[in-house]
Amino acid sequence: MDELIVKDSNGNQLHDGDSVTVIKSLKVKGGGTTIKQGTTVKKIRLTDNEDEVDCKIDGMSIVLRTEFLRKK
Repeated sequence: MDELIVKDSNGNQLHDGDSVTVIKSLKVKGGGTTIKQGTTVKKIRLTDNEDEVDCKIDGMSIVLRTEFLRKK
């Protein structure tokens, strides 16, 4: 069974608990808010999909696409 390899926008491998920075302002579907460029997200959790990570921002649980993240 192959281990899932998750990479950020620069090709750096991501792991559970990593901190990442959002590289583009993103609108939250159904939330009516925007995650601003430069926002630091701590303690990400990997999902079953290599293109997405689960995290909490301002108390909201959100799934973010790895193409918009850069590892700190």
